[in-house]
Amino acid sequence: MIEPFASRPAPKLIFGPGALRELPAGVREVGGSAVFLVSDSGLARAGHLGRATSLLAAAGIPVTTYDHAHENPSESDAAACCALARGKRFDCFVALGGGSSMDTAKACNFLLTNGGAMRDYHGYGKAKKPLLPFIAIPTTAGTGSECQSYALVSRDDTHEKMACGDPTACARLAILDPELTATQPRSVAILTGLDALAHALESAVSTKHNAISSIHSESAFRHLSGAIGNVIAGSPGAGDCGQMQLGAALAGLAIENSMLGAAHATANPLTARHNVVHGHAVALMLPHVIRFNTEVPAAAAVYRRYSAILRESGVSSLPLSDWVAQLVAQSSFPSLNRTAAEITVLAGDASRQWTGKFNPRPLQVDDFVALYRCAFASHGTF
Repeated sequence: MIEPFASRPAPKLIFGPGALRELPAGVREVGGSAVFLVSDSGLARAGHLGRATSLLAAAGIPVTTYDHAHENPSESDAAACCALARGKRFDCFVALGGGSSMDTAKACNFLLTNGGAMRDYHGYGKAKKPLLPFIAIPTTAGTGSECQSYALVSRDDTHEKMACGDPTACARLAILDPELTATQPRSVAILTGLDALAHALESAVSTKHNAISSIHSESAFRHLSGAIGNVIAGSPGAGDCGQMQLGAALAGLAIENSMLGAAHATANPLTARHNVVHGHAVALMLPHVIRFNTEVPAAAAVYRRYSAILRESGVSSLPLSDWVAQLVAQSSFPSLNRTAAEITVLAGDASRQWTGKFNPRPLQVDDFVALYRCAFASHGTF
Protein backbone atom coordinates (compact mmCIF):
# COMPACT_ATOMS: atom_id res chain seq x y z
CA MET A 1 0.00 0.00 0.00
CA ILE A 2 1.31 3.46 -0.96
CA GLU A 3 1.22 5.95 1.90
CA PRO A 4 -0.45 9.33 1.19
CA PHE A 5 1.88 12.24 0.47
CA ALA A 6 2.00 15.73 -1.03
CA SER A 7 5.04 16.72 -3.09
CA ARG A 8 6.77 20.09 -2.81
CA PRO A 9 7.38 22.55 -5.68
CA ALA A 10 10.66 21.96 -7.52
CA PRO A 11 12.82 24.27 -9.62
CA LYS A 12 13.26 23.90 -13.34
CA LEU A 13 16.67 22.26 -13.82
CA ILE A 14 19.03 23.18 -16.65
CA PHE A 15 21.94 20.73 -16.71
CA GLY A 16 25.03 20.47 -18.88
CA PRO A 17 28.55 21.78 -19.46
CA GLY A 18 28.41 25.49 -20.22
CA ALA A 19 24.85 25.84 -18.89
CA LEU A 20 25.83 29.10 -17.15
CA ARG A 21 25.27 30.84 -20.48
CA GLU A 22 21.52 30.29 -19.94
CA LEU A 23 21.51 32.72 -17.01
CA PRO A 24 20.24 35.84 -18.85
CA ALA A 25 17.41 33.89 -20.48
CA GLY A 26 16.64 32.35 -17.10
CA VAL A 27 16.34 35.77 -15.45
CA ARG A 28 13.84 36.85 -18.06
CA GLU A 29 11.98 33.54 -17.81
CA VAL A 30 11.27 34.11 -14.10
CA GLY A 31 10.14 37.68 -14.80
CA GLY A 32 13.33 39.44 -13.73
CA SER A 33 14.81 42.60 -15.25
CA ALA A 34 17.55 43.43 -12.70
CA VAL A 35 19.55 41.07 -10.46
CA PHE A 36 20.99 40.97 -6.97
CA LEU A 37 23.74 38.35 -7.20
CA VAL A 38 25.08 36.67 -4.04
CA SER A 39 28.42 34.86 -4.16
CA ASP A 40 31.73 34.67 -2.30
CA SER A 41 35.26 36.03 -2.72
CA GLY A 42 36.69 32.65 -3.75
CA LEU A 43 34.43 32.47 -6.76
CA ALA A 44 35.35 36.02 -7.64
CA ARG A 45 39.02 34.96 -7.68
CA ALA A 46 38.18 31.86 -9.71
CA GLY A 47 36.56 34.06 -12.36
CA HIS A 48 33.08 32.52 -12.15
CA LEU A 49 31.52 35.64 -10.69
CA GLY A 50 32.99 37.76 -13.48
CA ARG A 51 31.61 35.36 -16.10
CA ALA A 52 28.13 35.55 -14.62
CA THR A 53 28.08 39.34 -14.38
CA SER A 54 29.49 39.65 -17.91
CA LEU A 55 26.73 37.43 -19.30
CA LEU A 56 24.10 39.57 -17.57
CA ALA A 57 25.69 42.84 -18.67
CA ALA A 58 25.89 41.66 -22.28
CA ALA A 59 22.18 40.91 -22.15
CA GLY A 60 21.41 44.38 -20.77
CA ILE A 61 20.43 43.11 -17.32
CA PRO A 62 21.69 45.35 -14.46
CA VAL A 63 23.35 43.46 -11.62
CA THR A 64 24.32 44.34 -8.05
CA THR A 65 26.91 41.97 -6.56
CA TYR A 66 27.39 40.83 -2.97
CA ASP A 67 30.47 38.59 -2.73
CA HIS A 68 30.80 38.27 1.06
CA ALA A 69 28.89 35.03 1.70
CA HIS A 70 30.51 33.03 4.51
CA GLU A 71 30.47 29.35 5.43
CA ASN A 72 27.60 28.47 7.78
CA PRO A 73 25.88 31.87 7.42
CA SER A 74 24.54 33.43 10.59
CA GLU A 75 21.75 35.86 11.37
CA SER A 76 24.34 38.64 11.21
CA ASP A 77 25.48 37.50 7.77
CA ALA A 78 21.91 37.57 6.51
CA ALA A 79 21.40 41.05 7.96
CA ALA A 80 24.63 42.33 6.38
CA CYS A 81 23.58 41.07 2.97
CA CYS A 82 20.14 42.63 3.37
CA ALA A 83 21.67 45.95 4.40
CA LEU A 84 23.41 46.15 1.02
CA ALA A 85 20.34 44.96 -0.88
CA ARG A 86 18.08 47.61 0.61
CA GLY A 87 17.97 50.65 -1.59
CA LYS A 88 19.10 48.74 -4.68
CA ARG A 89 16.70 48.32 -7.57
CA PHE A 90 16.26 44.68 -8.60
CA ASP A 91 13.52 42.10 -8.92
CA CYS A 92 15.40 38.80 -8.95
CA PHE A 93 17.91 37.06 -6.68
CA VAL A 94 20.70 34.92 -8.10
CA ALA A 95 23.06 32.83 -5.96
CA LEU A 96 26.34 31.60 -7.44
CA GLY A 97 28.29 29.31 -5.12
CA GLY A 98 27.90 26.54 -2.59
CA GLY A 99 25.20 26.10 0.01
CA SER A 100 26.39 29.13 1.97
CA SER A 101 25.81 31.51 -0.95
CA MET A 102 22.40 30.01 -1.62
CA ASP A 103 21.40 30.14 2.05
CA THR A 104 22.57 33.75 2.28
CA ALA A 105 20.56 34.73 -0.79
CA LYS A 106 17.43 32.99 0.49
CA ALA A 107 17.83 34.55 3.93
CA CYS A 108 18.27 38.02 2.43
CA ASN A 109 15.16 37.40 0.35
CA PHE A 110 13.15 36.65 3.52
CA LEU A 111 14.36 39.80 5.27
CA LEU A 112 14.03 42.11 2.30
CA THR A 113 10.49 41.07 1.38
CA ASN A 114 9.06 40.36 4.83
CA GLY A 115 11.23 42.26 7.33
CA GLY A 116 12.03 41.15 10.87
CA ALA A 117 14.87 38.79 11.85
CA MET A 118 15.73 35.32 10.56
CA ARG A 119 14.57 33.64 13.76
CA ASP A 120 11.07 34.88 12.92
CA TYR A 121 11.07 32.42 10.00
CA HIS A 122 12.39 29.36 11.84
CA GLY A 123 10.07 26.61 10.64
CA TYR A 124 8.01 26.58 7.48
CA GLY A 125 5.55 28.92 5.81
CA LYS A 126 5.98 31.88 8.16
CA ALA A 127 6.54 34.51 5.45
CA LYS A 128 3.47 36.70 5.05
CA LYS A 129 4.47 37.99 1.62
CA PRO A 130 5.89 36.06 -1.34
CA LEU A 131 9.65 36.18 -1.84
CA LEU A 132 11.27 37.52 -5.01
CA PRO A 133 12.12 35.06 -7.82
CA PHE A 134 15.35 33.18 -7.10
CA ILE A 135 17.82 31.43 -9.43
CA ALA A 136 20.41 29.05 -7.96
CA ILE A 137 23.72 28.20 -9.62
CA PRO A 138 25.68 25.69 -7.50
CA THR A 139 29.45 25.57 -7.87
CA THR A 140 29.84 22.60 -5.51
CA ALA A 141 28.19 19.19 -5.59
CA GLY A 142 26.95 18.85 -2.06
CA THR A 143 24.18 20.70 -0.27
CA GLY A 144 21.40 20.40 -2.83
CA SER A 145 20.20 23.79 -1.60
CA GLU A 146 19.39 24.69 -5.20
CA CYS A 147 16.42 22.29 -4.94
CA GLN A 148 15.21 23.17 -1.44
CA SER A 149 12.83 25.78 -0.07
CA TYR A 150 14.80 26.25 3.15
CA ALA A 151 17.54 28.66 4.16
CA LEU A 152 19.84 27.22 6.83
CA VAL A 153 20.99 30.04 9.11
CA SER A 154 22.81 29.83 12.46
CA ARG A 155 21.59 31.81 15.45
CA ASP A 156 24.10 34.44 16.54
CA ASP A 157 23.84 33.51 20.21
CA THR A 158 23.67 29.69 20.37
CA HIS A 159 25.00 28.86 16.85
CA GLU A 160 22.00 26.52 16.46
CA LYS A 161 21.17 25.95 12.81
CA MET A 162 17.68 27.17 11.98
CA ALA A 163 15.82 25.80 8.96
CA CYS A 164 13.77 28.72 7.63
CA GLY A 165 11.45 27.55 4.88
CA ASP A 166 8.72 28.82 2.63
CA PRO A 167 7.28 27.58 -0.68
CA THR A 168 8.31 30.83 -2.37
CA ALA A 169 11.91 30.50 -1.12
CA CYS A 170 12.58 27.63 -3.53
CA ALA A 171 14.53 28.52 -6.66
CA ARG A 172 12.41 28.94 -9.75
CA LEU A 173 15.38 27.80 -11.81
CA ALA A 174 18.58 25.89 -10.97
CA ILE A 175 21.46 25.97 -13.44
CA LEU A 176 23.68 22.90 -13.08
CA ASP A 177 26.92 23.51 -14.98
CA PRO A 178 29.56 20.86 -14.17
CA GLU A 179 32.29 23.16 -15.47
CA LEU A 180 31.73 25.40 -12.46
CA THR A 181 32.75 22.61 -10.07
CA ALA A 182 36.07 21.94 -11.84
CA THR A 183 37.89 24.63 -9.84
CA GLN A 184 36.91 23.18 -6.45
CA PRO A 185 39.85 22.21 -4.26
CA ARG A 186 39.93 18.44 -3.79
CA SER A 187 39.16 18.84 -0.08
CA VAL A 188 35.99 20.80 -0.85
CA ALA A 189 34.90 18.26 -3.48
CA ILE A 190 35.30 15.45 -0.93
CA LEU A 191 33.47 17.25 1.86
CA THR A 192 30.55 18.35 -0.28
CA GLY A 193 30.36 14.98 -2.04
CA LEU A 194 30.08 13.07 1.23
CA ASP A 195 27.41 15.51 2.40
CA ALA A 196 25.41 14.82 -0.78
CA LEU A 197 25.80 11.08 -0.25
CA ALA A 198 24.47 11.48 3.31
CA HIS A 199 21.47 13.36 1.93
CA ALA A 200 20.67 10.53 -0.46
CA LEU A 201 21.00 7.89 2.27
CA GLU A 202 19.20 9.69 5.10
CA SER A 203 16.28 10.87 2.98
CA ALA A 204 15.79 7.27 1.76
CA VAL A 205 14.94 5.97 5.24
CA SER A 206 13.54 9.06 6.95
CA THR A 207 10.12 8.63 8.53
CA LYS A 208 8.94 11.25 6.00
CA HIS A 209 10.09 9.35 2.90
CA ASN A 210 7.45 8.67 0.26
CA ALA A 211 7.04 7.48 -3.32
CA ILE A 212 8.43 10.69 -4.82
CA SER A 213 11.33 11.23 -2.42
CA SER A 214 12.36 7.58 -2.74
CA ILE A 215 12.76 7.95 -6.51
CA HIS A 216 15.00 10.99 -6.01
CA SER A 217 17.01 9.34 -3.20
CA GLU A 218 17.81 6.22 -5.20
CA SER A 219 18.60 8.12 -8.38
CA ALA A 220 20.88 10.44 -6.42
CA PHE A 221 22.63 7.44 -4.86
CA ARG A 222 23.22 5.83 -8.25
CA HIS A 223 24.83 9.02 -9.62
CA LEU A 224 26.89 9.76 -6.51
CA SER A 225 28.08 6.24 -5.72
CA GLY A 226 29.53 5.79 -9.19
CA ALA A 227 31.67 8.92 -8.99
CA ILE A 228 32.52 9.68 -5.38
CA GLY A 229 35.33 7.12 -5.15
CA ASN A 230 37.17 8.87 -7.97
CA VAL A 231 36.57 12.26 -6.35
CA ILE A 232 38.07 11.05 -3.06
CA ALA A 233 41.02 9.50 -4.89
CA GLY A 234 41.67 12.82 -6.62
CA SER A 235 41.18 11.33 -10.07
CA PRO A 236 37.66 12.25 -11.24
CA GLY A 237 36.96 11.36 -14.86
CA ALA A 238 35.37 13.57 -17.48
CA GLY A 239 31.83 12.65 -16.46
CA ASP A 240 32.31 12.47 -12.70
CA CYS A 241 31.73 16.19 -12.08
CA GLY A 242 28.38 15.97 -13.83
CA GLN A 243 27.43 12.81 -11.98
CA MET A 244 28.22 14.44 -8.65
CA GLN A 245 26.43 17.69 -9.42
CA LEU A 246 23.27 16.01 -10.72
CA GLY A 247 23.36 13.55 -7.82
CA ALA A 248 23.59 16.39 -5.31
CA ALA A 249 20.62 18.18 -6.89
CA LEU A 250 18.51 15.01 -6.89
CA ALA A 251 19.44 14.44 -3.24
CA GLY A 252 18.26 17.99 -2.57
CA LEU A 253 14.92 17.14 -4.16
CA ALA A 254 14.78 14.03 -1.97
CA ILE A 255 15.31 16.10 1.18
CA GLU A 256 12.70 18.61 0.05
CA ASN A 257 10.14 15.80 -0.20
CA SER A 258 11.38 13.76 2.77
CA MET A 259 13.73 14.74 5.62
CA LEU A 260 17.12 13.84 7.10
CA GLY A 261 18.02 11.90 10.24
CA ALA A 262 20.48 11.18 13.02
CA ALA A 263 23.67 11.68 11.00
CA HIS A 264 22.78 15.34 10.54
CA ALA A 265 21.43 15.64 14.09
CA THR A 266 24.80 14.47 15.46
CA ALA A 267 26.83 16.47 12.93
CA ASN A 268 25.38 19.89 13.67
CA PRO A 269 26.62 20.06 17.32
CA LEU A 270 30.14 19.12 16.15
CA THR A 271 30.06 22.10 13.79
CA ALA A 272 28.49 24.49 16.30
CA ARG A 273 30.72 23.61 19.28
CA HIS A 274 33.98 22.48 17.66
CA ASN A 275 33.98 24.06 14.18
CA VAL A 276 34.13 20.67 12.47
CA VAL A 277 33.32 21.26 8.79
CA HIS A 278 29.80 20.04 8.07
CA GLY A 279 30.78 17.46 5.45
CA HIS A 280 33.41 15.99 7.78
CA ALA A 281 30.98 15.86 10.70
CA VAL A 282 28.22 14.16 8.70
CA ALA A 283 30.62 11.65 7.12
CA LEU A 284 32.09 10.81 10.53
CA MET A 285 28.67 9.89 11.91
CA LEU A 286 26.98 8.35 8.85
CA PRO A 287 28.24 4.73 8.90
CA HIS A 288 27.42 4.39 12.59
CA VAL A 289 23.92 5.78 12.07
CA ILE A 290 23.36 3.31 9.22
CA ARG A 291 24.35 0.42 11.52
CA PHE A 292 22.10 1.78 14.27
CA ASN A 293 19.15 2.00 11.87
CA THR A 294 19.46 -1.57 10.60
CA GLU A 295 17.40 -2.63 13.63
CA VAL A 296 14.41 -1.18 11.75
CA PRO A 297 13.31 -3.72 9.10
CA ALA A 298 12.17 -1.12 6.55
CA ALA A 299 15.44 0.80 6.79
CA ALA A 300 17.46 -2.43 6.62
CA ALA A 301 15.61 -3.35 3.40
CA VAL A 302 16.57 -0.03 1.81
CA TYR A 303 20.19 -0.48 2.85
CA ARG A 304 20.24 -4.00 1.34
CA ARG A 305 18.88 -2.63 -1.93
CA TYR A 306 21.54 0.07 -2.00
CA SER A 307 24.23 -2.53 -1.24
CA ALA A 308 22.93 -4.47 -4.25
CA ILE A 309 23.24 -1.33 -6.40
CA LEU A 310 26.90 -1.07 -5.37
CA ARG A 311 27.52 -4.69 -6.34
CA GLU A 312 25.61 -4.58 -9.62
CA SER A 313 27.36 -1.40 -10.72
CA GLY A 314 30.78 -2.80 -9.86
CA VAL A 315 31.48 -0.11 -7.27
CA SER A 316 31.88 -2.35 -4.21
CA SER A 317 30.96 -5.75 -2.82
CA LEU A 318 30.90 -4.38 0.74
CA PRO A 319 27.71 -3.85 2.73
CA LEU A 320 26.53 -0.25 2.55
CA SER A 321 27.73 0.81 6.01
CA ASP A 322 31.19 -0.69 5.43
CA TRP A 323 31.47 0.98 2.03
CA VAL A 324 30.60 4.37 3.55
CA ALA A 325 33.12 3.78 6.35
CA GLN A 326 35.75 2.93 3.73
CA LEU A 327 35.05 6.20 1.88
CA VAL A 328 35.47 8.13 5.13
CA ALA A 329 38.75 6.36 5.89
CA GLN A 330 40.05 7.10 2.38
CA SER A 331 39.22 10.79 2.86
CA SER A 332 42.04 11.14 5.43
CA PHE A 333 40.18 13.42 7.80
CA PRO A 334 42.02 14.61 10.92
CA SER A 335 41.31 12.78 14.17
CA LEU A 336 38.83 14.21 16.63
CA ASN A 337 39.75 13.84 20.29
CA ARG A 338 36.83 14.25 22.69
CA THR A 339 36.32 13.53 26.38
CA ALA A 340 33.36 11.73 27.92
CA ALA A 341 32.11 15.06 29.29
CA GLU A 342 32.16 16.64 25.85
CA ILE A 343 30.31 13.68 24.35
CA THR A 344 27.57 14.08 26.95
CA VAL A 345 27.13 17.73 25.97
CA LEU A 346 27.14 16.88 22.26
CA ALA A 347 24.54 14.16 22.83
CA GLY A 348 22.28 16.60 24.64
CA ASP A 349 22.56 19.04 21.75
CA ALA A 350 21.91 16.29 19.19
CA SER A 351 18.77 15.15 20.99
CA ARG A 352 17.27 18.61 20.42
CA GLN A 353 18.07 18.77 16.70
CA TRP A 354 15.03 18.85 14.45
CA THR A 355 16.37 16.35 11.89
CA GLY A 356 16.83 13.64 14.51
CA LYS A 357 13.06 13.49 15.01
CA PHE A 358 12.72 11.90 11.56
CA ASN A 359 15.29 9.15 12.01
CA PRO A 360 13.72 5.73 11.34
CA ARG A 361 14.86 4.42 14.71
CA PRO A 362 13.99 6.79 17.58
CA LEU A 363 16.89 7.96 19.72
CA GLN A 364 17.30 8.94 23.36
CA VAL A 365 20.27 10.85 24.75
CA ASP A 366 22.02 7.58 25.62
CA ASP A 367 21.73 6.48 21.98
CA PHE A 368 23.41 9.68 20.84
CA VAL A 369 26.17 9.11 23.38
CA ALA A 370 26.71 5.60 21.97
CA LEU A 371 26.85 6.93 18.39
CA TYR A 372 29.46 9.53 19.30
CA ARG A 373 31.52 6.95 21.19
CA CYS A 374 31.53 4.61 18.18
CA ALA A 375 32.42 7.41 15.78
CA PHE A 376 35.28 8.77 17.87
CA ALA A 377 36.62 5.28 18.58
CA SER A 378 36.85 4.55 14.86
CA HIS A 379 37.97 7.98 13.73
CA GLY A 380 39.96 9.47 16.54
CA THR A 381 41.17 8.83 20.05
CA PHE A 382 38.72 8.23 22.86
